[in-house]
Amino acid sequence: MMKYTYSELAKMIDHSLLQPTLNDQELEDGCKLAAKYQVASVCIKPYAVRQAVAVLNGSGVIVGCVVGFPHGNSTTESKRYETEIACKDGASEIDMVINVGKAMGGDWDYVEREVNTICREAHERGAKVKVILENDYLVGGGGGLSSDDLKQRLCQICERAGADWVKTSTGYGFVKGSDGKYGYQGATEHDLRLMRASCSARVQIKAAGGVRDLDGLILVRDLGASRCGASATAAILDEYLRREQCQQPTPPNQVGSTPLGSGSY
Repeated sequence: MMKYTYSELAKMIDHSLLQPTLNDQELEDGCKLAAKYQVASVCIKPYAVRQAVAVLNGSGVIVGCVVGFPHGNSTTESKRYETEIACKDGASEIDMVINVGKAMGGDWDYVEREVNTICREAHERGAKVKVILENDYLVGGGGGLSSDDLKQRLCQICERAGADWVKTSTGYGFVKGSDGKYGYQGATEHDLRLMRASCSARVQIKAAGGVRDLDGLILVRDLGASRCGASATAAILDEYLRREQCQQPTPPNQVGSTPLGSGSY
């Protein structure tokens, strides 16, 4: 028996279509894949919302749009206007990036005002908001706080400001190492536990970055996250179906019906 149903896991996935080089045909193909696997949503760039809404109409898969992506450096008004346009174009969810520099500098009021501005704009238009902390940038702490205390404080700020989710990462928060090479962790078990413990039950948790297989998605759910950004959606859910099929007994009228050497198991 599988631990979770197909639907429980599929409806955790925000199918990510955020690659910088993604073209219109790839966007359409990605939306069709999301509809085929019946995931929760597609997570896309602002210009693509109308196209995605048209492709997914009637599919049961909603459209989410990133705002201030990927580094959160836009002005608050730019983020608010991006949110307005995305909602008018049909987005049901907004994944916004905080101003990481303001957070690192301890300007808590700025961070809270900005998140609240985006939440009010989205909520007035019937959309929900996921606030991205970009935890890879926070490993050294900031604002006079340790890394964990900083993440905890940001979760609490986001909850006060009206966030529906707090999210670990963008998937594009690459950090330059001492060797000059760029690396990225994305969602970690430690951060998911910390973020879940830092918010009330009203606020959900989203993992993003680094979840590439079924076992990773199951672990994310076990840790309390309700959504997970993923680009490996087909591989993850195909593996679920494969395991589910392996657990099904062969119907009596089919026993011995598979020819030997056919390659079927």
